Amino acid sequence: MSDTAELARNEATVRRGFWEKARRTLGRVPFTEDAVSAFYCATDSATPLAIRATLLGALAYFVLPFDAVPDLLLGLGFTDDAAVLIAAFTAARMHITETHRDRARAWLLKAQTNPSAV
Repeated sequence: MSDTAELARNEATVRRGFWEKARRTLGRVPFTEDAVSAFYCATDSATPLAIRATLLGALAYFVLPFDAVPDLLLGLGFTDDAAVLIAAFTAARMHITETHRDRARAWLLKAQTNPSAV
């Protein structure tokens, strides 16, 4: 599979499942704000392609229900997701802007105060 095809597949996976997964993990994982910020960065056309690809790959791993440690395992389920996302956040930290973070905080506030609205 070409890098372009993999990027497109990851982006489709993320766009299809990210918001539902973010809603389900609210208050359950400590990195939700970072994941939402990464989503906004990954879908920002101003973000360099390599950074977008890195973030979309990590977010796709987060979204997919089957991974190295199933999310259903209490206490351990999100550890592999966190490791993958932290590596991606570290690689992208210079590109996740305050605007991306502000949008993430606004989404989180809305999700916490009115979950059915997001």
